[in-house]
Amino acid sequence: MRKKIVTCKLLRRIRVTISAVILILSMGILTACSQAPESATIIAGSTSVQPYAEILAEEYMALNPEAVIDIQGGGSSAGITATQTHSANIGMSSRALKDDEKNLWNVEIAKDGLVLIVNPRNPIQNLTSDQIRDIYAATITDWSQLGGTKSKINIIAREEGSGTRSAFTELIMGEEEITPKAIVQDSNGAVRQLVADDPNAIGFISLGLVTDEVKALHLDSIEATRENIMNGSYRLSRQFLFVTDGEPIGLDKKFIDFTLSSEGQRLLINEGLIPSEEGAEK
Repeated sequence: MRKKIVTCKLLRRIRVTISAVILILSMGILTACSQAPESATIIAGSTSVQPYAEILAEEYMALNPEAVIDIQGGGSSAGITATQTHSANIGMSSRALKDDEKNLWNVEIAKDGLVLIVNPRNPIQNLTSDQIRDIYAATITDWSQLGGTKSKINIIAREEGSGTRSAFTELIMGEEEITPKAIVQDSNGAVRQLVADDPNAIGFISLGLVTDEVKALHLDSIEATRENIMNGSYRLSRQFLFVTDGEPIGLDKKFIDFTLSSEGQRLLINEGLIPSEEGAEK
């Protein structure tokens, strides 16, 4: 009888211990879940903004080791949609918001120039806005029509939904359509690589991504430089935006504040971007 009483007591103690462990684990899980929005965030969208966001995130996480910032591409439209559907915390856009997107909170993190690039072996150094429009509409199809050597122009463009393409269409093409014969690429890096490999190619990319592999053309006899973008003489420029569904809070706000801080803006300037007006005021 005594042995049964001892056994019952032991079982009760085991049950109490197990219950306590479960409670502690549950509290730990709840605590971790409640902390997740503070310690991790997903940023998605423009492949033009992506490399700069990665630099910012790397620096922020070095200063704040508890933070986890996941940077993903997909294009401006995809980033804005991801923000609207809450599959990303912050969207990146290299185009202005459309009317049905203007309910989203947004901030300009920097300005960027768009540059027409050719292979360094191409003798052309300057094109007018009208000539570029005619090239991309396939009205001009041979470099000899522009004073170059006789060879077919291979047109490289970005994909539909790209902020880079939207900005180029708005600032250069106007009512004209980019020819369907253009070779479409899904990132500025891919456009740059094709132009670097093809003496007859032309493409457009972010000013901050120009390297010695390609040659940046002057537009209407104006060189693409930060100074010329800031003084308005070089007109092919656009905004880089961060977008959120509502006023940013927690880590989202901290990271955006860091981006707009003097330190964040210095990082972007070092990469060839022009500081935002919002950042300049801080």
